[in-house]
Amino acid sequence: MSRSVLVVDDDDLMRSFLATVLREEGYRLTEARCGRDALSALESEAFDLVVTDLKMPDLSGLDLLRQGREARPEARWIVVTAFGTVGSAVEAMKLGASDYLTKPLRDPDELRHVVRRVLREVEAETRITLLTEELGRSMPPEELLFLGRRMGEVRHLVEEVAPTPATVLVTGPSGTGKELVARVLHALSPRRPKPFVAVHCGALAESVLESELFGHEKGAFTGASSSRKGRFELADGGTLFLDEIGEISPGVQVKLLRVLQEREIERVGGARPIPVDVRIIAATHRDLRAEMAAGRFREDLYYRLNVFPIALPLLAERPEAIGPLAEHFAARYAAAFGKPRPRLGESALAALLAYPWPGNVRELQNVLERAVILASDRIEACHLNLDVLPAGHGEGLLQTGERETIRRVLAETGGNRRRAAERLGISLRTLQYRVKEYGL
Repeated sequence: MSRSVLVVDDDDLMRSFLATVLREEGYRLTEARCGRDALSALESEAFDLVVTDLKMPDLSGLDLLRQGREARPEARWIVVTAFGTVGSAVEAMKLGASDYLTKPLRDPDELRHVVRRVLREVEAETRITLLTEELGRSMPPEELLFLGRRMGEVRHLVEEVAPTPATVLVTGPSGTGKELVARVLHALSPRRPKPFVAVHCGALAESVLESELFGHEKGAFTGASSSRKGRFELADGGTLFLDEIGEISPGVQVKLLRVLQEREIERVGGARPIPVDVRIIAATHRDLRAEMAAGRFREDLYYRLNVFPIALPLLAERPEAIGPLAEHFAARYAAAFGKPRPRLGESALAALLAYPWPGNVRELQNVLERAVILASDRIEACHLNLDVLPAGHGEGLLQTGERETIRRVLAETGGNRRRAAERLGISLRTLQYRVKEYGL
């Protein structure tokens, strides 16, 4: 998609030069001879970027920036100023400008590089927003996400802490839904209109993670051809989710601790502190107390992060959620694949409840995706590819969730134990034993 740029300068020659260079880059250009004309253009049309001179007779670039950001808060700004008035450019940066150029420009490439970098940031933030919306659409409904007694307790904690600015540490094994809980926390907080930015700390090398979190200045390292904002700046006013916080190196731990204490960051290669207003939600599958004892995680950072802990249960500890979640995932994937919504057969439900789910909700989701592909109108145990004993060997069923399944099948068969045993795929003797054991 071609980006739209508004160029503002009362100097016809300079304005024409800027517009020509950017038009050759493929941008859609609009020109304004003065600040008043630019403000009128902003009020009637949306622009991705405004490139404006600072010194203009009718409305200064700073005043245009102040009023223009009110009219179009989503637009990015680059200010152009004479070499001797860089102080004005610094003031413009404080008002929200993304960057500045000094004139006379040394080379048209200087303009091209700055504009490309600023618009790349727009594209990155757009991708973040789209990913957030996409994940939001794929999230289970709240009543499913927090289904069961254990998750009901989690829901209470989430609702209590969400409106506050407190830092939250979400713990639990992989696949239990830590990021989903973090997104609910953000959605229930006063920060919901601002960005939710997620970083998977364990997937990045130390040097890359540092630049990803804090950004970098031009020339900070080989390949840093321009300055770049980090995730802290992109999340300003919103929420930063640090997934797998237990994986970060000691060096990054020190810098993260400083940010939590001072509420400001320094880009890699930079010397200027940048204030940030970010709510931190961290998550880990590790036991951070054990990591502290082993000297791998800083104690002071742990206590900064562990202001409000929320521990998520295993899927196997909330069997009442397995069936409804499976139905939800089956319906979602059927719609995505353009197939009729399949029903869950008794053998499939028994297998789902018998399986220990080491991969938790994420594994359940993957299993149902495969099952929807293989099944037609009904999902049976054979479509699940789970490592549980086949029908006829029900003695191997795990007890997790078994009581509720047996109770429900007995109710559906009017208490006929022989028919119930057949539907469950276990022997009548096993069923009678289970009925006695569970007090049914």
